[in-house]
Amino acid sequence: MTKTRRFNLTESQMPRQWYNIMADMPNKPLPPLHPGTKQPIGPEDLAAIFPMELIKQEVATDRYIDIPEEVLEIYKIWRPTPLVRAYNLEKYLDTPAKIYYKNESVSPAGSHKPNTAVPQAYYNYKAGVKKMTTETGAGQWGSALAFATQHFNIDLKVFMVKISYNQKPYRKSMMNLWGAEVVPSPSNLTDSGRAILAKSPDSPGSLGIAISEAVEMAAKDPGTNYSLGSVLNHVLLHQTIIGLEALKQMEMADAYPDVVFGCFGGGSNFGGISFPFLGENFRNGNKTRVVAVEPASCPKLTRGQFHYDFGDTVGLTPLLPMYTLGHNFVPASIHAGGLRYHGAGAIVSQLLKDNLIEAMSVKQNETFKAGMIFAKTEGIIPAPETSHAIAAVIREAEQAKKEGKAKTILFNFSGHGIIDLAAYDKYFEGKLEDHEVTDAEIAESVKELQQLV
Repeated sequence: MTKTRRFNLTESQMPRQWYNIMADMPNKPLPPLHPGTKQPIGPEDLAAIFPMELIKQEVATDRYIDIPEEVLEIYKIWRPTPLVRAYNLEKYLDTPAKIYYKNESVSPAGSHKPNTAVPQAYYNYKAGVKKMTTETGAGQWGSALAFATQHFNIDLKVFMVKISYNQKPYRKSMMNLWGAEVVPSPSNLTDSGRAILAKSPDSPGSLGIAISEAVEMAAKDPGTNYSLGSVLNHVLLHQTIIGLEALKQMEMADAYPDVVFGCFGGGSNFGGISFPFLGENFRNGNKTRVVAVEPASCPKLTRGQFHYDFGDTVGLTPLLPMYTLGHNFVPASIHAGGLRYHGAGAIVSQLLKDNLIEAMSVKQNETFKAGMIFAKTEGIIPAPETSHAIAAVIREAEQAKKEGKAKTILFNFSGHGIIDLAAYDKYFEGKLEDHEVTDAEIAESVKELQQLV
């Protein structure tokens, strides 16, 4: 009997709406607060750096929001993406579990990030914006937004976390190729960057610092808007096209996931794959487990505090209700640069607070081992971020074997690792550290939270 490995949708079957989980959540997230007044912010507080359509999506409660035709046309360059049954991985693990993955690495940027980069660039274009700023960790978000903004003739400046700028030079090359200017962060171009460098001249940078620089530059120039690649509600909204497609494809496979995994930095790919399945849980009583997988060196979901905190290091953003390690936390210089963020999105944080999702952490060497196993069995080299989800999948499949229990596992293959080969070299050379943040370090980094609100 021939085994079906890939489950593909046609262009006509691609979802034409995003799913807004806010419509179905039992408890809505607390409102963002103005950093000065500590009162809930209004649209006017965000209008300086975001177009109004994105602000509306940030607070929308409609279950479905239409995808503009112009966005759909660009999506069609790579979407719908395939759902794949990982038969070779199953055989290697000798597990009774069925393992499926949604392959988002087929996008031009090599990751899931263009799913929100394209609509964000589009809405800014429609608002007449000519210049944008953003931050990027490993470079996947920066390259995705560079790809998107060039479609709409928007100039882009990207503040790239310095350690990743040095570790992943070809990400910078991709952004340059698509017309963006890339600056290592912290930099001397902003007050935020100069203040950080004055305190720590050798700072490796962090996503929080890079956000501060990008937000500051946008806020000071009326002609420039800012774009964020994760965390915010509208970003996760755009990413739900992943899970909406996966729902249709799992039906084609005559299967349904018992558990869904996604690696976790701020929540974009995790929310993208999981929110549509959580919606099925909420509306129809399904029992799919949903698990966010984060690095042990940056464990905001598993060891952080739920509190209002800034989304950036300097304190320029609104105060967001989140699981956080504190906005001054600077994660260890692991190679999964896209997961080196101190906080979590408000929606994901509320879901975790309500015990509607789970979270787990894994160490760096376990993730690279998982990435190597996946590359050997399934043929695709995963990004270090994606390998966090794969490590969790391997744990789950091995547990299924111990229990002799068949189960169906779905995870988001959020990006390939072709530009991360130097990190794999270090793994093979035994030069990767398993850094795990201490209780004392967390206590020190979160102690300022009580003073914020």
